[in-house]
Amino acid sequence: MSRRASSPGFPLSSSRNPQRTWSPRTPSRLLSPAFGSGSRPVDSRRRPARRFAVNSDSDRPSLPGKPIRVALLGCGTVGGGVLDLLSTNQATITERVGAPIEIAHVLVRDPNKVRSRAAEGLRITTDAESVFRDPDLDVVVEVMGGEEPARSYIERALSQGLAVVSANKYVIAQHGAALLEKAQSGRVDLAFEASVGGGIPIIRTLREALTGDQVLSLHGILNGTSNYILTKMKQEGLSFATALKQAQDLGYAEADPTLDIEGHDAAQKLIVAATLAFGSRLTPDQISVEGITALDAVDFSAAERFGYAIKHLAIGRDLGDAISLRAHPTFVPKSSVVATIDGVLNCVFIQGKALGPCLLVGRGAGDLPTAVSVVADLVDVSRSRREGARGLSTRAIVARPRKLLPLAETVTRYYLRFDVDDTPGVLGTIATALGRHGISIAEMFQEDTSDSQPVSVLMITHETREGDLVSALEEVRSAPFLKSCRFIRIEDL
Repeated sequence: MSRRASSPGFPLSSSRNPQRTWSPRTPSRLLSPAFGSGSRPVDSRRRPARRFAVNSDSDRPSLPGKPIRVALLGCGTVGGGVLDLLSTNQATITERVGAPIEIAHVLVRDPNKVRSRAAEGLRITTDAESVFRDPDLDVVVEVMGGEEPARSYIERALSQGLAVVSANKYVIAQHGAALLEKAQSGRVDLAFEASVGGGIPIIRTLREALTGDQVLSLHGILNGTSNYILTKMKQEGLSFATALKQAQDLGYAEADPTLDIEGHDAAQKLIVAATLAFGSRLTPDQISVEGITALDAVDFSAAERFGYAIKHLAIGRDLGDAISLRAHPTFVPKSSVVATIDGVLNCVFIQGKALGPCLLVGRGAGDLPTAVSVVADLVDVSRSRREGARGLSTRAIVARPRKLLPLAETVTRYYLRFDVDDTPGVLGTIATALGRHGISIAEMFQEDTSDSQPVSVLMITHETREGDLVSALEEVRSAPFLKSCRFIRIEDL
């Protein structure tokens, strides 16, 4: 049996009962996939913790090792998925950890809420103090969502020398730098694979597989709701409102979809990924974010005509002296593999200096995909804790201040759309304004329409500085013939 390693500043041995010993025993009630009678779980803090271990009559020999005691904070969609996976894969997980996993506490807001059958018989409580007073706790798994009290619970767990696994993208994006500093100073684990991309191993790839390389750029479809809506608008010609309603009916969008459709969810995930990819210490409010609500059929028709697909991308680039981070609708070449990622799928396209291109694709949300990442982190931190190698998940993360490139300094190609009255001199006025600011047109098309309706003048530019483009469009907006204008950035993946 491995001896626990004390963490500097966190004398764990003093918080344990030195007289308490452990010996292997057969638990009276072990979880199996069919466990549970369907009764509603109740708060029962006197019940023994359930051990997710190999059954005593299994052909697989039970592995020695002191149980890893876990507090699960939250037991909703993701929390239920975590319990389901621990139940279904208990033998394999025990073997990989080298010790059984015990769910010692399940902290919830509403003890009367219907939960996963795998939660039946567990110690369910609304009392956070009783959880954190447990002297034998090893790991806290936070799947509550929201900022508070989740952030406070994570901070408290780290302060007590407990390993933490979190799926909370907002907390990690907004407070990740401070939490990582606390975890590193205390040599404890803070793992957050599930905070970005659900079941896709994005964080693990950036933290481990690419630790010997330099990440030059990453482009991610990081929100399944937006990707589903854009897919339906492209493939079926649905309006934005109709596609959103369909996504809500199918459970792909929340009743209030603002975070998804306005790009904030993707921006939060980008911040987390950029911490590992570029060593940045930024928050979501510092980067440029645009949603998909302004897109319509004209834009999709134009994209098709010019050879592009429209995707909402979270984009990060290491420019050497600065980094560029932004999340917005993007024209992507139809020949790019990213253009083929449709429906609720997520992806991240990473460009490494030595590796070259690398694509990760999978389900970015849902109970089981997200739970897969949570359980993977739980296995890692539990194994590290058992073997006395605490804090490994955070040691390779080097976050430092990085200069953020102003959006006006971004240089790329652009799709331009001018909705104008069909009168003589329109094209000349637009071309003159663009030329005055050094903007060159690569392609142009004017849609046919009836005489009484505005026409759409569509253009693709050569590479240009965004600040110059914005100045040119401000000049065009003063023209009496202009009804509206917009632009979408192009990424030549």
